[in-house]
Amino acid sequence: MSNNLLVFSDDWGRHPSSCQHLVRQMLPRHRVLWVNTIGTRPPRFDLATVRRGLEKIRHWTRESSGEASLPAGLQISNPKMWPWFSSRFDRRLNRGLLKWQLKNRIGQDLVAPIAITTLPIVADLMDALPVRRWVYYCVDDFGDWPGLDGETLRRLEAIVVKRADKLIAVSQNLKTRLEGMGRPAELLTHGVDLEFWSNPGHVKLPQLENLEKPLVVFWGVIDRRLDMVWLKLLADRLSGTLVLTGPLADPDPAIFQLPRTVRLGPLPFEDLPVLARAAAVLIMPYADLPVTRMIQPLKLKEYLMTGKPVVGRDLPATREWNDCADVVPSAEEFVRAVLSRLNGLPEHQAKARARLQRESWTDKTRLFESWILEGDSALAACG
Repeated sequence: MSNNLLVFSDDWGRHPSSCQHLVRQMLPRHRVLWVNTIGTRPPRFDLATVRRGLEKIRHWTRESSGEASLPAGLQISNPKMWPWFSSRFDRRLNRGLLKWQLKNRIGQDLVAPIAITTLPIVADLMDALPVRRWVYYCVDDFGDWPGLDGETLRRLEAIVVKRADKLIAVSQNLKTRLEGMGRPAELLTHGVDLEFWSNPGHVKLPQLENLEKPLVVFWGVIDRRLDMVWLKLLADRLSGTLVLTGPLADPDPAIFQLPRTVRLGPLPFEDLPVLARAAAVLIMPYADLPVTRMIQPLKLKEYLMTGKPVVGRDLPATREWNDCADVVPSAEEFVRAVLSRLNGLPEHQAKARARLQRESWTDKTRLFESWILEGDSALAACG
């Protein structure tokens, strides 16, 4: 008999989040209903919002499409939602919509599941659905995230933290913040798919063929967490091409004026090892902000597994890997380190990366699974 999990998170398959990595590892042992939410970014009158809105409408009009291609044990729900949460009306409406669309499905497809959420927007559902227990898997400080309604998200998160049966945080700073709200929390830093990132294959990306080498590469969400002073100084001094890959999320407009810079847009996840193979250096030019002091960048260990030099900002999450990468505090040191590493990965950093072998998603999932089942003997007996 398998356990039942109800997961509220980002859209399955849209990008490989840490929650998706963990759930994929657990699928052989658990039945999962994954709820694609509308996210946490309030609608704006811009092209990105229109595209995202059309994407959600397509999901809503084909609720069951594509399920045949999903991993065994996984089902997807695309509930219709109201795209605001700030007022009592917004919250009451979303509570009603989600409860109405999910309650019967939970009763039919999943019996007394464990609910896992990475998002505070489920706060008003926590006493409305027939679930066994709630787990808050805290992956970011949404209250400080650029472009989000921080005040509303902090208010909703306070409810989630109070009502959840278990709290798990991806960084020490997030763990400390949750504990400052009066609840104990476990620490589970991100893992890495060891095999996937060690085998880039022999495919080439046509987008890179005519770019001047060497390539200095960043992949991830391109938003206001990136330090434009660092990027501008690097672009001015680089002989080669600065490649930025990922979705645009209201970045600083100055990013469109950078010299020697190419923005490729989002690439399929399976193409990222190929991109890394073509790169001379991989960078994480985050600004020193409240939100970046909380993050645990998923890409950090992925970068390190590629065998390429990595240069990033000195932040709490990167500091513990400063033996494996160049972790620097200033723009001048950033550019100096990038230009130096164009010559290759130093031997001492290559040797230090051996500890990545203890950071697999398989190992992380064992911990995560033990915590979500903790204290529930009926569920633990089924595992």
